[in-house]
Amino acid sequence: MTLDFTNLDVDKLWLSTYETFYMTLIALAGTFVLGIVLGLLLYLTDKNGLWENKIINFITAIFVNVFRAIPFIILILLLFPFTHFLMGTIRGPNAALPALIIGAAPFYGRLVEIALKEIDKGVIEAAKAMGATTRGIIFKVLLPESMPALISGITVTAIALIGYTAMAGAIGAGGLGSYAYYAGFQRRAFDIVFICSVLIVIIVFIFQFIGDYISKKLDKR
Repeated sequence: MTLDFTNLDVDKLWLSTYETFYMTLIALAGTFVLGIVLGLLLYLTDKNGLWENKIINFITAIFVNVFRAIPFIILILLLFPFTHFLMGTIRGPNAALPALIIGAAPFYGRLVEIALKEIDKGVIEAAKAMGATTRGIIFKVLLPESMPALISGITVTAIALIGYTAMAGAIGAGGLGSYAYYAGFQRRAFDIVFICSVLIVIIVFIFQFIGDYISKKLDKR
């Protein structure tokens, strides 16, 4: 096996790289919002929480645990009907977004819950004593205090999402995973597989660097 890169189509490579960034960034935004909602629900409805509610907590926990447990490649297949209904197609970068978000948000939701539980209870009690509303506690205490951990969590999730995009690409979602599998692996063009792997690793390092930088800037300790 030689890596002479004669099989490489630069235009397709750049398009695939763009599609990977596109899927990752859009899915990451959706994951951040849905994950925050899930994490807050898990935290606030837990025992002694501000919205203590066993039923809502149980339902939220079941949703999170079930979708965290399903392997991503199987989740994509299970969501084909939903994806087709929502997006009108099951192929292309846009079609991968529902599965990417639903697959990653429960994972991030648990990280959000853990981050919120690490906040000093005294800070929350002080906010209550000053007459802060639940909304005020959420947006002025819980989220700001946990933000460094939330950014670290979304960084970890972003790296998982990059891996998810590669798996989604293997069934027609586009991106570097698709290019590596269809143009590379299936045609035994391992130079394409190699360069796609290198680019995915570089993308991971980019997200890790940005996430670590932002987290350190927000950490006032």
